Amino acid sequence: MTSPSIYISGITAWAPGLSSAEDWTLWAAGRKQIVQAKDSPKLEYTDPLFRRRLSQISRMTIQVVHDLLEKTDCGKDLKQVFISCRGEIEREFTINRSLIEDNEILPAGFSLSVFNTPVALATIAFKLKGGYSVIYPSKGDFRSAFKSACAPVLCGAEKKIMVIYADEYVPDSYGKLQPQPNEPFAFAAVLSGEQTDNAKFIKDINSVSNNPAQFLKSIMQ
Repeated sequence: MTSPSIYISGITAWAPGLSSAEDWTLWAAGRKQIVQAKDSPKLEYTDPLFRRRLSQISRMTIQVVHDLLEKTDCGKDLKQVFISCRGEIEREFTINRSLIEDNEILPAGFSLSVFNTPVALATIAFKLKGGYSVIYPSKGDFRSAFKSACAPVLCGAEKKIMVIYADEYVPDSYGKLQPQPNEPFAFAAVLSGEQTDNAKFIKDINSVSNNPAQFLKSIMQ
C-alpha cells in the first residue's frame, strides 16, 4: 500500500522570544529557545475592543492566520482545521476555580473558554467563510490530529485546507503538573495534494513526529 503523502506550504509561526525568520531558523536548528512566558502578539491590525480580552492562545492563533493570509493567496474561502492539545487552559482553570470557590460561572468567561474559541475568533477577525473543524487529540496525540487534518485532502473532498496548531503557556498554578518544556507557540500552513511553490513534501504522514514542536522543526528545515 502506498504511504499517504501531502504537501505543506506557507508556514507561519509565532512564539515568545522568536520575532524574526532568523530566530525561527535558529530554533529549528536547536540553537535558540522559545521563551516560556505568557507573552502574546499585539494584534494592532484588529479593533481594540475585539482584542481587549483575548487569551494568549487566541492571540497567537489570530496572528499566524493573519500572517498566512498575507503570505499566500489561499483566500478567505479555504476551510480551516484547528489543532490544540490543551486549548484555553488558563481560562478553563479560572472557570473551574470560580465554580469551586464561588459556585458560579460568568457567561462571558465561559464563552471564551470553549474548544473552538481561538479559530472562531480568527474567522471573525478576517471574515473567513470556509468553515472550520476543531481537533483536540487524546493524550496530546499530535500525529493522529494531523492525519485527521489531512483527511479531506487525501480523500479528494478538498483540494487544500488551512491547518492551524496552537497551545498556550500552562499557568504557574499547575505547579509540578506543568509540562516541561512549557513552550507556548502556534503555527499555520496550507495542506495540499499537489506540488506548489516552495511546498514541503511530507512523504508519509504516518511517520510525522507526535510532538508538535518537533513536527514544526521538521517542516521548517
